Amino acid sequence: MNKPKPSQNSQPPQEKAPPVEQIIQLRREKIAHLKSQGKTVYGRRYPRTHSLLQVHEKYEPLIVKQGEEGLALSNETLHLAGRMLTRRDMGKLCFAHIHDRTGKLQIKLNLHDVGPDLYQHFVKDSDIGDVIGVAGKICRTKTGELSIQLESFEILSKAMRPWPEKFHGVTDIETRSRQREIDLGTNVESRNRFLARSKIISTLRKTLDDLGFIEVETPMMQAVPGGAAAKPFITHHEALDLDLYMRIAPELYLKRLLVGGLEKVYEIGRCFRNEGIDTRHNPEFTILESYEAFGNVDTMMDLAERLIKNAASALGVSETTYRGVKCNLQEPFDRAPLIDLFK
Repeated sequence: MNKPKPSQNSQPPQEKAPPVEQIIQLRREKIAHLKSQGKTVYGRRYPRTHSLLQVHEKYEPLIVKQGEEGLALSNETLHLAGRMLTRRDMGKLCFAHIHDRTGKLQIKLNLHDVGPDLYQHFVKDSDIGDVIGVAGKICRTKTGELSIQLESFEILSKAMRPWPEKFHGVTDIETRSRQREIDLGTNVESRNRFLARSKIISTLRKTLDDLGFIEVETPMMQAVPGGAAAKPFITHHEALDLDLYMRIAPELYLKRLLVGGLEKVYEIGRCFRNEGIDTRHNPEFTILESYEAFGNVDTMMDLAERLIKNAASALGVSETTYRGVKCNLQEPFDRAPLIDLFK
């Protein structure tokens, strides 16, 4: 009986990934093997000479002469560290990428250059997701990619679980929200969002400080909930045997400071509202509130416009789109009575 010929367009069956439990067991065995050789895989200090962004800024301008691909761009030995998120083993040649919060860099490992011991140690003992320290000189490959020629490396923190697939990262929204560290480690956009938030907060703080505002901290646990009409969280103070409320807003205590003579005050801190949850509302959130004596609504509109413009400038943003409308953040903001906006 003749067997049907496979279609030319048919793809070979893909190998199924081993179960997570099997991967964890294999990595435990690697850790035991490394420990038997006197190597520590957690908590080791590794002084870096550069961040990965600094490497690119320093060496990207250097041009490789024709026929010199693979030669070091300088004699300086760099010590770098980051999480390994990709690796390609090609027999006697291995390429990998490490990432830190500033960017990524390719590692080039040649069997003839480093010898079989270091080559096998890298290929067999390291895994995707490991945090490693690497030392070597910077070069360019034949494709022109900036790389570090590996001379030595250390496993600084062994990853016990497999990391997400390199191209798509974490696609499940629930996983991205509940295991934010995994999303940050694989998604550049998420990491940039965190960095942008940090820059926004620091810019808001600097703007207010430059205008003479005083940053304060007011109580998060209050005997009487106030400041906004929302349902509070209730907690219990054991020493006082007293129920307290997590603050809904810092408003009332900030106004007390104005009464006390602090004419410009602000606070950036956490507040809590025991109500519904959706993509725009979280029970725990960060708020900025500021108050200024001897001012009015125009004073606060001026302040709000300056805060937004300075934050946008810090991010290099001159315009944005909100609900389909383009907004130029450099031009003066339109102002209108609240009742007209509701209409």
